[in-house]
Amino acid sequence: MRRDVGLVPVEMTPHYQDVYDHVLRATEWTESLRDLVATIVETNLTIQGNRLNVITKKVTSWAAIIAVPTAITGFYGQNLPYPGFSHPSGFITSSVLIVTLSCGLYVAFKRRDWL
Repeated sequence: MRRDVGLVPVEMTPHYQDVYDHVLRATEWTESLRDLVATIVETNLTIQGNRLNVITKKVTSWAAIIAVPTAITGFYGQNLPYPGFSHPSGFITSSVLIVTLSCGLYVAFKRRDWL
């Protein structure tokens, strides 16, 4: 489109100007599509990250609920005398603790919408 070079005859200049305008429009359209695709990919990654956070919260909640019975049975499974050693009250106490704490954690996590 440089008119000072003189490679294009004057009567062909409007045609080349029209082609140049079409090229500019196609370039701008391509740039806007590239930005749109980048935005879509970024939105998709954000949605995946949010979904991963929800799943992580659920797995963490269940791990905490499962950790309570593990800790209590580990304490009562040791070979040392503990409260209720060789009495039925020790088994009942551990069972009540397991059920109470596990249910309490379940309700707490359910209220916070982690489960």
